[in-house]
Amino acid sequence: MECCPDAQVVRLDRLFTTTGADFVQANFVQADAARLPFRDGTFDAVVANHCLEHIDDVDAALCEIGRVVRGNGAFYVAVPDGSSLTDRLYRWIYHGGEHVNLFRSAEELAARISAATRLELVATRVLHSSLFFLNGAIFKPRPPRRLWLFANGNLRAIALLTYALRLTDRALGTRLSVYGWAFYFGCVREPVETAAWTNVCVGCGVGRSAEVLRSNRLLKGWLFFPRFYNCPTCGALNLFTPD
Repeated sequence: MECCPDAQVVRLDRLFTTTGADFVQANFVQADAARLPFRDGTFDAVVANHCLEHIDDVDAALCEIGRVVRGNGAFYVAVPDGSSLTDRLYRWIYHGGEHVNLFRSAEELAARISAATRLELVATRVLHSSLFFLNGAIFKPRPPRRLWLFANGNLRAIALLTYALRLTDRALGTRLSVYGWAFYFGCVREPVETAAWTNVCVGCGVGRSAEVLRSNRLLKGWLFFPRFYNCPTCGALNLFTPD
């Protein structure tokens, strides 16, 4: 919103809540994504950020998105990789986590989206996880028993586990720290950075490139200890790895 101060944003969800930040935001519409209450070509851009995995009828929702976005519009999608360790762990901890769709191929999903929306794929980006969904403070009134295997959601322990997964990926070429993909479709007017950011905050889930962390002089380090940084957004301690 800072780069587009005049943009009018419409939020949509099938459920209506009277609590939290979502409720106080303006332009909220309660509706089913498979039956959008908007005219053809209403929007310049549509964002589906980690929501397709929760939608019952994905193909109908994608067709509706293709209908309401303008022909020269853009569509951003982010989804978890259903075959990744991170998503499997999320579904195990949260007893499914309402992930009713498991996407396991970036190529197949991109082709499916393009066919339904008639928007061409511009770029794909790999997303990494920080396992911040294991944060014990998220669970009320207390963490589930399964979280005991992860130090009951202690952020320092999660930071160490995330760091170990990233090091294993670098050494063995595995995908243990990968979470999913981001897709860019249609008329994207700005360059898309496709390089993966491995440094994702364990406290809030915000990712930052290694270059940004270095240039802003956020990295710290002690003798015989990995470099680390405190997240500018939430202050949580994170261990650093080069992208």
